[in-house]
Amino acid sequence: MHFTELTAPEQRVLGCLIEKRWTTPDQYPLSLNALRLACNQSTNRDPVTRYDEDTVYRAAQRLCQYGLARLASGHSSRATKYRHLAEEALSLNREQLAVLAVLLLRGPQTPGELKARSERMAPAQSLSDIERVLAELGDRGYARRLARRPGQKEDRFAHLLGGEQVPEALPAGVAAGVAVDRPASAADPELESRVAALEREVESLRAQLEELLS
Repeated sequence: MHFTELTAPEQRVLGCLIEKRWTTPDQYPLSLNALRLACNQSTNRDPVTRYDEDTVYRAAQRLCQYGLARLASGHSSRATKYRHLAEEALSLNREQLAVLAVLLLRGPQTPGELKARSERMAPAQSLSDIERVLAELGDRGYARRLARRPGQKEDRFAHLLGGEQVPEALPAGVAAGVAVDRPASAADPELESRVAALEREVESLRAQLEELLS
């Protein structure tokens, strides 16, 4: 099995495991129910899914077989829990994993969007840092630049862990260059920060509730 053959549920589960490690570390590793909730949450996800527990379980088990995750249940815990092994399996650092996780969870993104949305996992990255990370992911075959849509001013990037599934991808060789235009308009940094803080709080409360129920 090659890492570019991950199914949509496997991509979502891997993205959630990477994300929650840094956004809700107190509740990590994730139980199966917490992982299902993370996959199906309505924030920071595109598309929003409705995976049942069996779908999430099978995806998590396959990731374990691929060496991208492993069981991590403690002696005092009755629930099966999972953690990712993406650093070792993909040989990526925290900044690279943060960008990859956003692409796994939200689909194609511009560098500006990736900067704003990866800050919860790898803080203090500049736009030039994001462009460098995208170049590194492109060199490793994990991401590529997409052709611009008509009237679009910004390049977008997509991950390649599901193979060549994006019809608008540029030909091979173009993706390695990551010279991008700065976004014509940036999101309100204060609003982004407040939304991110609220999302972290909701995620933490959801995980705590799941632990109590389990």
